Amino acid sequence: MFPFKNNITLDRKSNRNLYLQLCDQIIGFIKSGKLGPSTKLPGSRKLSEDLNIHRKTVISAYEELISQGWIETFPAKGTFITSTLPVVKPTDFDNNNRIKNQKQQSGFSFKSRPDLNPDLNNYSNEQLLKVNDGSPDYRLAPIEEITRVYRNIIKKAHHKKLLTYGSAYGNPELRKALVAYLNQTRGLNVSEENILITRGSQMGIYLAGQLLLSSGKRIVVGNTNYMTADNTFKDAGGIIERIPVDQNGINTIALEKLCTSKKIEAVYVTSHHHHPTTVTLSAERRMHLLQLAQQQRFAIIEDDYDYDFHYSNAPILPLASNDYKGNVVYIGGFTKIIAPAIRIGYLVAPKDFIEEATKLRKIIDRQGDSLLEQTLARMITTGDIQRHCQKVLKMYKARRDLFCLLLKEKFDNYFDFEIPKGGMAVWVRLNNKYNWDDLVAESKKLNLELNPEWRRYDNVNSGHNSIRLGFASLNEEEIQLVIQRLEIAFKNIS
Repeated sequence: MFPFKNNITLDRKSNRNLYLQLCDQIIGFIKSGKLGPSTKLPGSRKLSEDLNIHRKTVISAYEELISQGWIETFPAKGTFITSTLPVVKPTDFDNNNRIKNQKQQSGFSFKSRPDLNPDLNNYSNEQLLKVNDGSPDYRLAPIEEITRVYRNIIKKAHHKKLLTYGSAYGNPELRKALVAYLNQTRGLNVSEENILITRGSQMGIYLAGQLLLSSGKRIVVGNTNYMTADNTFKDAGGIIERIPVDQNGINTIALEKLCTSKKIEAVYVTSHHHHPTTVTLSAERRMHLLQLAQQQRFAIIEDDYDYDFHYSNAPILPLASNDYKGNVVYIGGFTKIIAPAIRIGYLVAPKDFIEEATKLRKIIDRQGDSLLEQTLARMITTGDIQRHCQKVLKMYKARRDLFCLLLKEKFDNYFDFEIPKGGMAVWVRLNNKYNWDDLVAESKKLNLELNPEWRRYDNVNSGHNSIRLGFASLNEEEIQLVIQRLEIAFKNIS
């Protein structure tokens, strides 16, 4: 008979009842093949003595196993593993009765995407001082305001309907609030039927890529570009064509020349602050790009990820504000304004495109967080979001000024950069005498993390030797610490 006494371990301190622990382990033995169909189990008295537990615990376990169909009882014969269960080839166990190498390798085939990298960031090490590539400071998020509005909404009886299924287009109140907000702040001329609420900007990029691209269709991006967008378009089957980027943004003359030889379906542009270089697309090129889109009938995917953070002057209105022919798919969100965990964005486009995007969104994500969307709608309507944006804008500007001042003062012989007019990061070129791998490794020894995947900024292997150094998520004290540790790192590699 199977040695139950030596193989079953019960934890009396566990929150799970003893009889359920016993059930779990017997089921595990059945699934692993250790207990085959029709195997006789010990009587309740014998098993209770072996395991030093009350007989009623064993009886309760057996009753539960009978109700689930794992075992069966025959009068005057005893209790047995159900005879109709399939025979399982026994599997080796380690000393803790756990299956060796459990769930390390799939037992089935599936589609692999080797070009897409997993998230390699270490989020658990709180002691590590991190310089990201341009994220907001989550510590500045208006948590009290969000909590207050959220609580007020959920307390109202008529808002309980938000707990059921809603529109795949997004919360109606948020779409309505966004119409006024976007028309006023970005100069758009849209209605609710032009807006789809998404889970952040990335969902908008994905939906646009899936609708516009398929095998062999071309999309144009800058020769430096947001790597995640590149991966999204490749995954959709698109062919990426690259054009130069200079101090005035993507080169639209090069784009026009490209259009004479190849059919272009779309152009992806981060017009306000080009990712990764932070440059702003000039007015002349904005007009030219819109003219080309109308002439060549291609779509412009305008990813306006940090529109609100422009420091030198008022934000420059997006391409979408001058789109009168329906060529621009405008994407934005509240991740940069509030915090990365607030996954609410929007896709703005002609009605027919929004309808198709909503069909696609519905099969990958039935709907968003209706309660949070209602909360955000209320905060936009009352001006809470706008006031918070103005508050952090001043703070980020001060952080940019300090960061750039210290970079210039301490590392003029090492770094070459332009002070960004907006955004949350500085595009820094390292003197060719030095290597980012060495600097990243040396900084890590000092508990300072620079982006270890710095090569992702060089999509075409041009050797520009540049990366983005984010300043917005660092307070003034942390900026000083970053500079101090960088000084030591440079001394160690020089």
